[in-house]
Amino acid sequence: MSSTSYIFLAGASRGVGQEIAKYLTAQQIKVKALLRTEAAAVELKAMGIHPVLGDALNVADVERGMLGNEPIHAVISTLGGLPTDNIKPDYIGNKNLIDAAVKAGVKKFILVTSIGSGDSVIAMPPQALEALKPVLIEKEKAEQYLIASGLNYTIIRPGGLKSEPATNNGMITENPQIVGTIHRADVAQLVCRCLNSDHTNNKIFSAIDRNMVYPGLPKFVEFNLD
Repeated sequence: MSSTSYIFLAGASRGVGQEIAKYLTAQQIKVKALLRTEAAAVELKAMGIHPVLGDALNVADVERGMLGNEPIHAVISTLGGLPTDNIKPDYIGNKNLIDAAVKAGVKKFILVTSIGSGDSVIAMPPQALEALKPVLIEKEKAEQYLIASGLNYTIIRPGGLKSEPATNNGMITENPQIVGTIHRADVAQLVCRCLNSDHTNNKIFSAIDRNMVYPGLPKFVEFNLD
């Protein structure tokens, strides 16, 4: 990755996106983050991140951030809404990011969605599936749009998320039947490792903590990131 190029990060103000921002800046990687509020911009600027004020639902905001003077090497999106949101960013926001990434000629697009999206729907307990269905439908549409875009992509579907510090036991697998929980900081580590791994190009993974896999599931193979 060129020392003059940036990672463009969407969803950095909270959750997994914020953990990714911390991880990348600790690695001295240059990051531009699309942020909706001045307060979030101030917080991330203090971490050494270049904030871009704007909304992923607005095409002009996304293009202004991604098609500027600084070249964008890769895009990471953790955009996500709640089942109760009237307008969910999971598809529309990510579609805008994907379209801009194509125009910008980025080398890789990493999309963080959720177990329950796409063919991993078989892993979800029925009650959880029912509650999250409106969001999962939008996430699957975003995944399919990214796959069809022609961009080099990696899709990561975390299981149930926890906010405790990293356990360093996060892992990814190509088996869509696996479900469990994982700490947000561990998802961030996995995302950032995928950023520099050609082995993960054009692949879809489920991400869980190897010590938090739900019991009674079929055997699975961990994907080797090294």
